[in-house]
Amino acid sequence: MPHMQPQSTPTAPLLRTGMAMAGVSGAAGVVSLALSAHASASSLIETAAHMLLFHAPVFLGIGLLAQLRRVPLLPVVLIFLAAGLFLFCGDLLMRAFLERRLFAMSAPIGGMMVILGWLMLALCALRIRPK
Repeated sequence: MPHMQPQSTPTAPLLRTGMAMAGVSGAAGVVSLALSAHASASSLIETAAHMLLFHAPVFLGIGLLAQLRRVPLLPVVLIFLAAGLFLFCGDLLMRAFLERRLFAMSAPIGGMMVILGWLMLALCALRIRPK
């Protein structure tokens, strides 16, 4: 009797993306938190660090969810969270280190994108399907 190999599930592209985003976000958060201990504008840097560190496991969770279930809006959630964090944290870090803004309204726009990403994630609960 031949040995049967279990059928493997292909890796969802969003899993790889989520893992990469989690790693980058986590590393940037740790570096920012370390820098905040030595900078005069530490509250701006610390806020950016906390946002990055808080969202690192979320990116990983989005990737894992994409591997396990079919959730149509999940890629859009990842884009909104990533772009929002880039704008929000990028603006805070530029103000702290270069004393200038990324561009006018970048932090509020980024913050709103993060909020919309979280709301879209909540809406995903209505559309989750088995693989």
